[in-house]
Amino acid sequence: MQLVINTYGSYLQKNGDCFKVRADDRVFEISCKKVSSILISTAAYITTDAIKMAMENNIDIVFIDEHGNPYGRVWHPKLGSTTLIRRRQLEIAETEAGLTLALEWVKTKFNNHIDLLKRLRKTRPQKSAEITAYIEKLQNIMKGLDSLCGTVSESRGSIMGIEGSGGRIYFGALSSLMPGRFKFSGRSRNPAGDEFNALLNYSYGVLYSKVEKACIIAGLDPYVGFIHTDHYNKKSLVFDLIENYRIWADETVINLFASRKVKTELFDKIPNGFTLNKEGKVILLTALNSYLDESVRYRGRNIKRDNIVQFDCHRIANSLIK
Repeated sequence: MQLVINTYGSYLQKNGDCFKVRADDRVFEISCKKVSSILISTAAYITTDAIKMAMENNIDIVFIDEHGNPYGRVWHPKLGSTTLIRRRQLEIAETEAGLTLALEWVKTKFNNHIDLLKRLRKTRPQKSAEITAYIEKLQNIMKGLDSLCGTVSESRGSIMGIEGSGGRIYFGALSSLMPGRFKFSGRSRNPAGDEFNALLNYSYGVLYSKVEKACIIAGLDPYVGFIHTDHYNKKSLVFDLIENYRIWADETVINLFASRKVKTELFDKIPNGFTLNKEGKVILLTALNSYLDESVRYRGRNIKRDNIVQFDCHRIANSLIK
């Protein structure tokens, strides 16, 4: 499970083999064996003993800002796996095999969008025709990926263009399904221009930290990407891989709207946009962690969604050094 600390002035310390948390007038303990990561989203205190216990148990401590973006992480100094994986990652990035990997990820993203819209269509018969039109547009755009060949460098512009067109159609479909008060005009990042994107941005931020951790454990270099280019301090591979899992955040946010749990009181108005307040973060993170904790059938096995990222990263690492 993920231990989330989002109360201002909280105090995290070690007590035996447990993490002890003081928040306002509440005190509770949780065994370190039950914690997979610690997420801190506000000003808090943490003792060096608690940090040491987290490192000894492969628990990363992630700090995220008001938009959900991770800005810092405490992690043990071990590499995670053999250096050969990173060497092969660099070698394959500019080959046809690198393009094959990149296209697999982009096609997974498209298929996730189409599958979600098909599920939403089943519960919204009055909008069936409209949703079907969006699905058909996505399917037609996706066909453009089949004609790409060569290396990622040669196809990067086409991939990004196809992704962009698909994204505009997909989010247009989602907006059309929102209650009138919460319809939105496409994606907006920091700051989010509307409540839907504020929830989405924060969810994506949580997923970024999970993907980066999975890369490190599997021995992959988070900074060596395929589709996304290399820039100073840019975790290009994380940006590449997260496309496979954004759908989890999308579905969580959509379900919150469908169950009427989203209220305007969960957001704070800031210049040019919106941000989640403390109550909004609690509702979102509770829903997202519950969704990630569900077991699903994946590649022939039953596995929690939260573990799929690690499973995939190990699969990619193993394919690099076969």
